[in-house]
Amino acid sequence: DAAAANLEKARVALAYARSELRRAENLFAAKTLSAQELEAAQLREAAAVKDVAAAEASLQEAEARLADFSVNSPGVTSRPPVQVLAPAGTRILRVFEESSRVVPMGTPLVEIGDPTDLEVVVEVLSRDGAVILPGARVEFEQWGGPLPLIGRVRLVEPAAFTKISALGVEEQRVNVVADLVTPPEERSTVGDNFRVEARIVVWEAEQVLKVPVGSLFRRGDGWSVFVLQNGRAHSRPVKVGRSSGIETQILEGLQENESVILYPGNRVRDGQRVRPISV
Repeated sequence: DAAAANLEKARVALAYARSELRRAENLFAAKTLSAQELEAAQLREAAAVKDVAAAEASLQEAEARLADFSVNSPGVTSRPPVQVLAPAGTRILRVFEESSRVVPMGTPLVEIGDPTDLEVVVEVLSRDGAVILPGARVEFEQWGGPLPLIGRVRLVEPAAFTKISALGVEEQRVNVVADLVTPPEERSTVGDNFRVEARIVVWEAEQVLKVPVGSLFRRGDGWSVFVLQNGRAHSRPVKVGRSSGIETQILEGLQENESVILYPGNRVRDGQRVRPISV
């Protein structure tokens, strides 16, 4: 139907172009039209002829495809269905060709895969990807289950790419590919292209003394905290180690169970009396 409609449209355009050409020739004979305008009318008529020829060819091609596909077309021998075998015992994940039609060789028909053998691709900033090593443990959250899924980093791709963040900032990111370690029976509802949130463990240790990042402030070239002792704030320099962005490891300067002031700001002074509050 679309090919026939395109042919009819081309024929109407050709009729109009020929009518316009006749008027242009009469006006040119009467010396009221320039030669350039006459040539433009001739060019439009020639282009319309080519459009009709192309539309006729498209219609013939569509009719040939229909005749080749239809088993009831007179004079056409029906062909048996072609059996396409999957290379492995998997499941169909996506169907590309939902309608019955003739397709050329090499056209993708379906996408198949094994939902029990999944990998997860995580986008991270390139500066974070530089410290991630193969074998690092990954926890996948927000997948729909009560407990995180566990995975292991298999590959950090060697090339980064530029992506615009939600704030409109250009960022260099890199893909981290991880394999799921959690048994398939514990994640049977997770499938292809599902979204998860990943936490990649780049370092971990037992018995770590740590404080919230908001309790640290710069003093000179080092870091300090305000420790609460006997109702007063006392500034104390500390030596920091690793940081997760939320909590920071303390190597020297604090003892376990000591209380620190969170977000002290500029209003807290050394020796100032303070009263702890719970939030």
